[in-house]
Amino acid sequence: QVQLVESGGGLVQPGGSLRLSCAASGFSFSAYTMGWYRQAPGKQRELVAEVFIGGNTNYGDTVKGRFTISRDNPKRTVYLQMDNLKPEDTAVYYCTRAAGEYWGQGTQVTVSS
Repeated sequence: QVQLVESGGGLVQPGGSLRLSCAASGFSFSAYTMGWYRQAPGKQRELVAEVFIGGNTNYGDTVKGRFTISRDNPKRTVYLQMDNLKPEDTAVYYCTRAAGEYWGQGTQVTVSS
């Protein structure tokens, strides 16, 4: 069955960095768009970034220039490098296959001093 397992969340100070990982199994990883979404308390889930089959990427407006998404097809893993983190980046971050077809369990990212 399809499984998406996120890791790498935690507590970081403003201006700091984190790298999230999502290990995928149960499907042909290289054949799907993969992405990251996030949901803050009281807010709707929103797109953070997505990486397409050919490697092209798309980012939400609030993270452009600070976050970088990448994929490693042999390792069946998608990454989210988050730099210059801000308190408003605090949220649960979810890995997804094909923009919501399947979701991971989420990993908490908290940006606070």
